[in-house]
Amino acid sequence: MAYFILLIGILVLDRVVKFAVSSGMSPGQSIPVIENIFHITYIRNTGAAFSMLQGQSLILIGFPLAVMCVGLVLLVIKRKTWHPVLNTAVVMICAGGIGNLIDRLLSGYVVDMFDFRVFPVFNVADIFVCVGCGLVILYVLVIDGKKDRNDR
Repeated sequence: MAYFILLIGILVLDRVVKFAVSSGMSPGQSIPVIENIFHITYIRNTGAAFSMLQGQSLILIGFPLAVMCVGLVLLVIKRKTWHPVLNTAVVMICAGGIGNLIDRLLSGYVVDMFDFRVFPVFNVADIFVCVGCGLVILYVLVIDGKKDRNDR
């Protein structure tokens, strides 16, 4: 149940931030938070990460949809046997993916807003996908790796 609550919480946070930006700003508008370092910039991204695959809606909707479905089914089946770090990682990746998928399905683009000026503009969903992937790496290298070393 806690993982479901986390998933919903991430989705709500993502939707609220995207709504605030898209309803309060014009596309391309940028508000400096820390001048030349961090801005809130409203971008409509029709591609994937780093604006790759622009105009490839079948890939940008179909592939993430399949991955999210598999991830959520695995979470339901394996959550009691998987380590909590792995469960949390899958929830974060799925929630972020679903957040961006909702944008693509409703609008045809993803709303991005966090602009550090030296990196592509990103959003809340992207943060959770990246943190989730980081947790998977942590799990594989540290937690699961430690278990393998102890089994020898």
